[in-house]
Amino acid sequence: MPIRRKFDLHKTMFLLPNMITLSAIFCGFDSIRLAASATSEDDYYRASILLIFAMFFDMLDGRVARLTKTQSAFGLQIDSLADVISFGLAPALLVYKGSLYQAGTAGLIVSFVFVGAAACRLARFNVLSMGDDGKPRKPGKYIVGLVVPGAAGIVVALVVANHAIGGDLMSPRYVYAMMGLTLFLSFLMVSTIRFRSFKDLKLNARSAALVFFVVASSAVVSLQTKPAFVLLWLLGCYVSIGLVESIVSIPRRKRERAAATLAGRHSLPPDA
Repeated sequence: MPIRRKFDLHKTMFLLPNMITLSAIFCGFDSIRLAASATSEDDYYRASILLIFAMFFDMLDGRVARLTKTQSAFGLQIDSLADVISFGLAPALLVYKGSLYQAGTAGLIVSFVFVGAAACRLARFNVLSMGDDGKPRKPGKYIVGLVVPGAAGIVVALVVANHAIGGDLMSPRYVYAMMGLTLFLSFLMVSTIRFRSFKDLKLNARSAALVFFVVASSAVVSLQTKPAFVLLWLLGCYVSIGLVESIVSIPRRKRERAAATLAGRHSLPPDA
């Protein structure tokens, strides 16, 4: 008689976070399809909404993997590949087809810089996140460089907000501003500026104050403008916090480097 294999639920659970990641890839793929054949502002809006769904799946897959204890090197790699498609290529094509094509070759180059910066950022993240045994390390308090979904989110939030107010952000009038923003986001992705990961967020007075500020400020922005501006506001605050913390910490880092240099000199053996 054939031997019946026992069903292993734990092995099956490894599929769950990867299926969620594939869902993010599908959203990015369909966004590219819509943006590539867009004939109206509504098409760009629908393409941007798909990327918001991709962001939701991107946030969900890692949490599901940690909850089910199914983190793996394969999951780390496929997540980065998904980010290149959904948050590198898709938003770059969205901003190019919607606005930057009006700048000719310069707009094409700027759009590609965004994709290239996203790919380099994710490759660096994979190297820094992988231990000597090939398994993913535990996330730290800070992330080096702006996360790719965050950069993509700002582009997407602009498209959504512009659609909500019936604006002309994609018109030739703002093409150079959009080029400047795209280049700035590309720089932040490959920079060494540290942004908070919020992985160490604990329930205390500071975290409660942060949650209150997020909720209250989002409510004010929603009431004073439109709900579509809330995502743009939150991502703008996240980037601003990283930039301010980086500027404030410059003197401290200089003192640490000077102290390390001095300690190195004292550790050298005296000349014969």
